[in-house]
Amino acid sequence: MPDHITQPRTDRTRLHQIIAELPEGVIIINPDQTIAWANDAALAIHGAKSLKDLGRTVSDYRSRFELRYRDGQRLSPDEYPMARVVAGESFSEVIAEVHQRKGKRLGIQRLRGLVVTDADEQTDCLALIIDDETERFDAEERFERAFAANPAPAIIARLSDMRYVKVNQGFLELTGYLQETLIGRSVHELDVLEGALQRDLAIERLHSGMTIPQMEGCLRVATGASRTVIVAGQPLEIGDEACMLFTFADLHPRKQAEDALRQSEQRFASAFRLAPCPMAMIALDGLRLLTVNDAFTAATGWRREEVVGRTEPELGLWGSGPTRDDVVRLIRQTGHLRPTDIHYKAKDGRIGNYLLSAETVAIHGEHCVLTVMLDITERKQTEAELLAAIEAVMQDTSWFGQKVVEKLASLTQHGRPESLGPKVGDLTPRARDVLELVAQGRSDDEIAKKLGVSRNTIRNHVSAIYRATGVRKRSALIVWARERGLGAHEKARVQQKPIKPR
Repeated sequence: MPDHITQPRTDRTRLHQIIAELPEGVIIINPDQTIAWANDAALAIHGAKSLKDLGRTVSDYRSRFELRYRDGQRLSPDEYPMARVVAGESFSEVIAEVHQRKGKRLGIQRLRGLVVTDADEQTDCLALIIDDETERFDAEERFERAFAANPAPAIIARLSDMRYVKVNQGFLELTGYLQETLIGRSVHELDVLEGALQRDLAIERLHSGMTIPQMEGCLRVATGASRTVIVAGQPLEIGDEACMLFTFADLHPRKQAEDALRQSEQRFASAFRLAPCPMAMIALDGLRLLTVNDAFTAATGWRREEVVGRTEPELGLWGSGPTRDDVVRLIRQTGHLRPTDIHYKAKDGRIGNYLLSAETVAIHGEHCVLTVMLDITERKQTEAELLAAIEAVMQDTSWFGQKVVEKLASLTQHGRPESLGPKVGDLTPRARDVLELVAQGRSDDEIAKKLGVSRNTIRNHVSAIYRATGVRKRSALIVWARERGLGAHEKARVQQKPIKPR
């Protein structure tokens, strides 16, 4: 042990008074390794109530407190800061976790050793200065865990030399780089602000240590390709060093979705424009026409600029009266419309028959109705001519067999959904009985005999059925009933009349 250790002790009362109120912990050690004095801050750091709780000597201190480096490794007896300062060593900083021997963690300390000499350059006292860094290091640990666990890509650059010091897993997955190839790399080698929309502003803020606002940029990845990202920078301190935290939001999936949507919209626009059937896109709110295709202008005579912006009721695209009311109700309630027979008046006054179909779609966030019109005017005319010819030669339905009546059912009522017309259930029970027999091909006399009523009563029932169904001819009434399943359970009685030679 050095000779100066045996020097007599001096009165340090004034020194104690000076350092007693310091925020740092101070422990005074005599050259003979006895612990002479400690201020309140030093006692609090060690969870001690009095000086004796620290131990009488350096050896006692080691037996009561265990010091560990930040990686968990225990300090050897000679590495204890108290032992080093007793050996006459002055040191600037040692970071250690302090634990009681029972295992309780007291905190993280930053320790400095100071050797105080007298006028003759002899050791007067030894001082251990302690700063409690527990809160700072705990906060850094929390940041480290949050930084590593954050799924958002992030990387941290030190501002003093503009080199990357930390990177999280999200950034590695985004770019394909390895951590060891990024740490220590310069921001000039991997420019995270490349292609930024406000690059000059971002560079200025980076060198000034100021917040970099969010902006779109290009981030080069390990393959050499680039990804479109939103980049932002936030200044922060890590271990007393000024740094910049760069965070990223990957826009690549959004860009792909936007490209796919744009291509889909282009394909839809082409299909809409070139479709052979008249088509119109109508806003559901207000039924305002947004656009029509070329087939629509050819069929109706209206030019696109003449109809866009006008409403459907103005043009009467969905017919009129109860039929149109039912069309509007179904579209608003169900979002679609099955093929429905409507009458439409073209620009030149022509009246045509169309099968109208509709489906609601969303276009740029607006609810719209896509309508398709199939021209059946010629088919309707053919059916009308055929029915007129049948009526001209038909005295009553007994001329026709079961198969003929069934064939008639396929010639009318095309595309008219059940919900848009009268139902069998709307008729009275007696009217349904009469309709059943009419559908079987029976005459009024036969029905009257079958039901036990007069022929006039049957005629009244038939007239009421005409009014309820909207049908005006007996052949059409048979077709209407057959379409709804009436008359099928019993074969119609067919009267074969001999054909007299002319």
